[in-house]
Amino acid sequence: MKPITKAVFPVGGFGTRFLPATKSVPKEMLTLIDKPLIHYGVEEAIKSGIDKMILITGRGKRAVADYFDHSYELESLLRFKGKENLIADSNRLSDRATYIYIRQKNPLGLGHAILRAEPVIEEPFAVVLTDDIIDSAIPVLKQMMDVYNKTGGSVVAIMKVDKTDISKYGIIEAESQDGTIYKIKRLVEKPDPENAPSDLAVVGRYILSESIFGYLKQTNPDKGDEIQLTDAINLMAQNEPVYGFKFSGKRYDCGSKPGMLEATIDFALKDDALKDTVKRCINR
Repeated sequence: MKPITKAVFPVGGFGTRFLPATKSVPKEMLTLIDKPLIHYGVEEAIKSGIDKMILITGRGKRAVADYFDHSYELESLLRFKGKENLIADSNRLSDRATYIYIRQKNPLGLGHAILRAEPVIEEPFAVVLTDDIIDSAIPVLKQMMDVYNKTGGSVVAIMKVDKTDISKYGIIEAESQDGTIYKIKRLVEKPDPENAPSDLAVVGRYILSESIFGYLKQTNPDKGDEIQLTDAINLMAQNEPVYGFKFSGKRYDCGSKPGMLEATIDFALKDDALKDTVKRCINR
């Protein structure tokens, strides 16, 4: 079985939920405590053994590419001030992986973004949506790679959601279950809660066979002229095994203001330098 060594990061979207900040700052560069959102996703991939990051970018995303490069002016200043320890910290992710940047000229859906990566992928690969920050003892991608090695099939991360939130997600219909692993029959995008096949929602982590590119090419654009990954996975599930994996960890929707706020508070409470300040602010 081929190892997973590449991860795709679709980072070409506009981030309209965080306007006006995202007029000039890519949403992936919004900070959670002291690191941008994309830092957490790349760090998770590296800790899972992945060393090739493929970033699907768009207009106005130069800051994302710059973040994973060396800043020689900054390094020179830090050396002059005797803060060389900060140089190692700032370059830690840059030096531990190869970064490939591919432009998505038009943001035509998640499926379209992933399809842009086809020229540089010939094997199963991971997909990370950086809006989803997942705090876990074992990186979620590593958990999913273990499931992939066990089953040999594509894997999507799933979690149980409240009935009132079902219509916000893609929901799985399972054909069978083995503990935390569900063989997927189909995915239903944002169903009515009363007619949903389950309460298990897909979140932003995937391990996909390279065959997904063929299914994406067969997928018709939706009413918004976007190619949806959900539709392609449904085609895949008709021809080869696709599994949902109920991961261990807490997921934060940092693509929304409430989710970002919750993550900021929780991460700050885990930081010895910040937790007392946060507690004082909460208890005012």
